[in-house]
Amino acid sequence: MSLPRNIGTLLKVSRARSVPAALYHQNVLEHYENPRNVGSLDKKDKNVGTGLVGAPACGDVMKLQIKVDENGKIIDAKFKTFGCGSAIASSSLATEWVKGKTLDQAGQLKNTDIAKELSLPPVKLH
Repeated sequence: MSLPRNIGTLLKVSRARSVPAALYHQNVLEHYENPRNVGSLDKKDKNVGTGLVGAPACGDVMKLQIKVDENGKIIDAKFKTFGCGSAIASSSLATEWVKGKTLDQAGQLKNTDIAKELSLPPVKLH
């Protein structure tokens, strides 16, 4: 069995990327290469909540922090994720989506919503 002629293009990795571009949708690459809201909030602030999750099957670990105002609206969100490109992109998108929402509204967000927006395959859902 021979490889297609364009296999070199398919597997080509640009210098700026550590992720093979052909394997990810443009939405994933955008959030992976330019992640939004990376960092930490002051955990001593009484209006900041912190969550830590991991996926033992693939080794991804995510810390997500949100800051809420007196009305329960999320006014800031930060993340630190150690994992694959899709995990980083998903974290970035999630922080964008929850800002400006109430806790109840943010609680309605599902991993399938993020996967759909980023065009992630089912194998990437945890």
